[in-house]
This record gives sequence, structure tokens and C-alpha cells, in this order.
Amino acid sequence: MAGPWTFTLLCGLLAATLIQATLSPTAVLILGPKVIKEKLTQELKDHNATSILQQLPLLSAMREKPAGGIPVLGSLVNTVLKHIIWLKVITANILQLQVKPSANDQELLVKIPLDMVAGFNTPLVKTIVEFHMTTEAQATIRMDTSASGPTRLVLSDCATSHGSLRIQLLHKLSFLVNALAKQVMNLLVPSLPNLVKNQLCPVIEASFNGMYADLLQLVKAVPISLSIDRLEFDLLYPAIKGDTIQLYLGAKLLDSQGKVTKWFNNSAASLTMPTLDNIPFSLIVSQDVVKAAVAAVLSPEEFMLPESAHRLKSSIGLINEKAADKLGSTQIVKILTQDTPEFFIDQGHAKVAQLIVLEVFPSSEALRPLFTLGIEASSEAQFYTKGDQLILNLNNISSDRIQLMNSGIGWFQPDVLKNIITEIIHSILLPNQNGKLRSGVPVSLVKALGFEAAESSLTKDALVLTPASLWKPSSPVSQ
Repeated sequence: MAGPWTFTLLCGLLAATLIQATLSPTAVLILGPKVIKEKLTQELKDHNATSILQQLPLLSAMREKPAGGIPVLGSLVNTVLKHIIWLKVITANILQLQVKPSANDQELLVKIPLDMVAGFNTPLVKTIVEFHMTTEAQATIRMDTSASGPTRLVLSDCATSHGSLRIQLLHKLSFLVNALAKQVMNLLVPSLPNLVKNQLCPVIEASFNGMYADLLQLVKAVPISLSIDRLEFDLLYPAIKGDTIQLYLGAKLLDSQGKVTKWFNNSAASLTMPTLDNIPFSLIVSQDVVKAAVAAVLSPEEFMLPESAHRLKSSIGLINEKAADKLGSTQIVKILTQDTPEFFIDQGHAKVAQLIVLEVFPSSEALRPLFTLGIEASSEAQFYTKGDQLILNLNNISSDRIQLMNSGIGWFQPDVLKNIITEIIHSILLPNQNGKLRSGVPVSLVKALGFEAAESSLTKDALVLTPASLWKPSSPVSQ
């Protein structure tokens, strides 16, 4: 019969599953092992991990647990320790971290190699007796679903890995001193793993918590400005897949007053996840979010074009000579973009479609247009990056379909005007919209993760950002 602990565990797993099923992500930040190692290494530096190693109380630890805890050897140990004035770590280094998938699913194994030189002073010799110590701290990154709050990542099971401890005398001295050094090293074998677990492991755990908090702050701290609106991301839930940490994000669009105008916690379809292939990180943003961002920048607007009607006069003359004669010196063409543009991603290609209304007035005093056309136009859309700025550019524009909405000069086939209309919207509308898009949007996480620039690509349903520069690993933590 299942006990209360089993019931609680099942409830926790079920709750986490239901949350993830309800909240479908509209963006995902995938962090590869290189980024995890870099961020955790920096946190270890910030938490002065090497200073902790240098302050390990080696001598007192040997006295508390002499000879591996065998009481009968206590007097012998005390005899050895009487010949030692002081014993401490002289230099300490934390070498390149390793992050690998754990044998348990949805867990990461973190290995932290420790390299130290320790020394002791004895009346038997004037120089410091030095020896080299290497060992490896090991911990697990896993998802914690036991807490009452949302699922989060934690680091646990920190200890020195079995069989990783090596202690070697650096310089051989006299027979008596060498024998003493050997006794000291033998006493350190059971003491050092406990010291690492009790003194360094809490620092490693605090460093990971700091790294995780920074990552959460990174995805939601800086809103993306979109004209007068802004886009913000929030964490829905984390996951571990393979050797990566994946942060599944929801998004929201806010107006200038900070009021949420649209939520994006449910994508219309599951996102296609590209493989990192040794890429440090990848940010995948769904088509729905990109579409809303483009619409926020390219809001509906109206253009009055007093010069363009002259270019239409000869084409209108082919339809109705009398109508062409009505075009006076103050003739006006009015262009209105209706609603907001529609953004599509199709098999790695982007397209922006929009509905345009074109009205031709015989003069600036006229209240009614000679005719009104509805134009379904489209442009190829191309993303590119400049540093950490993401920029969208509309290439060309085509009049895919033209409809006569009303006419004061009788019915005519509007396709007769297709070339001149395309020329007008290409010369007027396209530069205006590209001017709005040219400022781009800053992607702050690029520099926050240690890169100067990003590059963009498209999958069948999403925009993908990856670092453009080569990875430069950080130096080991040393002191």
C-alpha cells in the first residue's frame, strides 16, 4: 500500500505535468553546457570560492578525525602533529568545469576539478614542506517539484567524487621530513573530502542559486520596446533535456500605460526545437509573438500624396479620358494601411501581407474620391542583426490583388493600374515602413551571456537567435 510520501510525490509530479500542459510556451531559451559552465564559473569567482579553499582548516580537521577515525592510532597522530607548527592551503585553483547529462533522466552532472598546493612548517627543516592536492567536487542539477511554488532548478548531492583525491609531495627532503610528510598526507585523505563537502559545497550551491536567479532576471528584466508598446517575457517552467537547460517562456504585450493588451502563454502549435550542435545558446520565438511585434511597430496610418496623382493621370486616361481631364493641379492620392500587417513564416521564409486602401481625389477640395481601390500587398521579410540589435527589413512589395471598391467614373478593371500602383506604394510606403523597422529591437541577453553579436534564422514556425561570435572560454578560478 502506497505511503503518504509516495502520494505526495505523485501529486507533485502530476501538478507539474498539468502546469506544463496548460501553459504552452511561445518562446524558449536553450542554454548549452558552455554557457552553464561560464555562468557558474563566474558565480564561483563572485562567491570567492578559491578563498574558501585557501581557508580550509586542514590542521584542525586532522585533529578532530585522526587517522580516519581509528581511536587506537590517536596517540601516534598526536605525536605527528606535534612536529607541525602550521598547515594550510597556499594556492588554490578551480579548473574548467564539466557539465554532462546524468545517468538519471532530466538531470545534469556538474564536475568541478580542484587543484591546490598545501604546505606545513616544522622545526625539522627551515623550508616549507609543500604537496600537491587534486580532487573533484561533484553535484547534480535537477528540477525541484516538491516546493509549494513553481518548478525550479536546484543543485544538490554535492560531494567529492569517489576516488578523485590525489596527494603528492612536491619536493623530497630528508628521510625524517619525508616520513613526516607522508604521515600528514595519509591523515588528509579522510579529512579533505569532508572539508570540501562542509566548506565548499555550500558555496557551490549558493553560486548555482545566484546563476539561476540571474538567468530568470535576464529573461524578464529588460522589456523590448516596440514603438509605443513593449514586449515582456516571463518564465513558465524550466526543463533539462540532454546536456541543456531549457527555460520555457510566456510573453505579453503592454501598451504605453503598462496595461497588458495581449498574452502569449499558449502557442498555436508546438515550437520546433533546433539542436544546438555545440552552439552556446539559442532563443526560439514563436511566429505569434513575432507577428504581434511587427504589428505593434507597423500600426495603421494614412499618407497624403499630392504629387502621385500626376503619375496616375496617363493610366487613368486609358480607362476614362473625361476622368483624367478632371484631375486638377491640386489632385491628391491618399493611401491608408488597414488594420495591422500579417506576418507569416513558411518553411524558413518570412512574408508580410497587408491591406492597403488607395483613393484618388481630383483636387484637394474634393470630398469624394474619383475611385477607391483595395490592394492586397505582400513583401518578403528578412531578419538581420547588427551587434545585439535584431532588425527586420521588407524587400520589395507586390500588389497581389486589386479590387475596385467604389468608383465615380464607372466600372473598370483595376489591374490596368497595377504597375503604377505598385510603383507608388513601393516608393512611398516601403521606405516609410522600413524606416520604422530600421531602429530594430535590442536583445539584451546576447551581451548578458557574454557575446557581442547575434545572428538570426528561421524554422518552419519560429525565429531563432544564436550567438554570432566564437565562444571564448573563461579562465579557471584561481588565487
